[in-house]
Amino acid sequence: MMKSIAYVVPSPIADEASFTFHDIPTPKPGPQDLLVRVRAVSVNPIDYKIRASREGTADQPVVLGWDAAGVVEAVGAKVTGFKAGDEVWYAGDLNRAGSNAELQTVDHRIVSLKPRSLGFAEAAAMPLTTLTAWEGLFDRLKVDREQTGVLLVVGGAGGVGSMVIQLARRLTALSVVATVSRPETEAWVRDLGAHHVIDHRRPLSEALAELGLGQADHVYVTTQTEHHWPEVVATTKPQGSVLLIERQETLEMGEAWAKSLTVAWELMYTRSMYETDDIGRQGEILAEVAWRVDTGELRTTARTHLGPLTPESLREAHRLLESGTTIGKITLDGLG
Repeated sequence: MMKSIAYVVPSPIADEASFTFHDIPTPKPGPQDLLVRVRAVSVNPIDYKIRASREGTADQPVVLGWDAAGVVEAVGAKVTGFKAGDEVWYAGDLNRAGSNAELQTVDHRIVSLKPRSLGFAEAAAMPLTTLTAWEGLFDRLKVDREQTGVLLVVGGAGGVGSMVIQLARRLTALSVVATVSRPETEAWVRDLGAHHVIDHRRPLSEALAELGLGQADHVYVTTQTEHHWPEVVATTKPQGSVLLIERQETLEMGEAWAKSLTVAWELMYTRSMYETDDIGRQGEILAEVAWRVDTGELRTTARTHLGPLTPESLREAHRLLESGTTIGKITLDGLG
């Protein structure tokens, strides 16, 4: 048995029952799996969204957590490229138990060695948002590395936005415009490399026009999609493209249709959930990003560290994230 922090019945984060210690069976790695001792984790909106809807049982409580860095303890029979003692990072799989536990099994194809230059908590801040940003830019929007034009990042100071800015600034020729609403978030996105910053409480099309940039070739929407949608469509060039990461049931598509916009979706768990033929691409992306971190080209977005992982610290992490005011990523040390 091993220790985990989990819940059985979805509860508001203010409720002490929202997270408690649970002893659960120690996982055994399958043929493609690594068994990892979790050394640090970070939290993402997907954590609290699942906490609000997924129910567990007394025998199988829900263990959340889909960003982790740790040390390999064992490898499955079909695993290549990893061995016990390796320090790794990954974002996991929504169909499997999460990282808020002493040990976790994860498919080795969505894992890479972590950056040597980062500690475990600094590394744990990055996998989910990095994969979301990378796949959104290069797999969904099909951004060409040599392409010029304007990329508008709606919600630039959050975890995903912070990585979109870095990747677009370092790996493309796009002019990066980030939206924020506070002086401290403006400072953050400028430091990450945004060429321009606008206030997303204003009409986006108006603010972009004032910069002399006209309309955006690409818009990457990380938050409050329904609220920003009319302005997103208005500020995107005809035949431009929009990337969405939040699930949406209904969006008015009339003007988007008239402008022949490409509207793409990004969920970084698609590859692991469906075991796509290219599932190993996530491990490759993380490996390249680790190299770019170690060369100083990219940096961690860890911003707030809450110490050891406990029910209390995890509740605080979720509370902060649900407030919608966090900058960068929140990290915690692991249980084991």
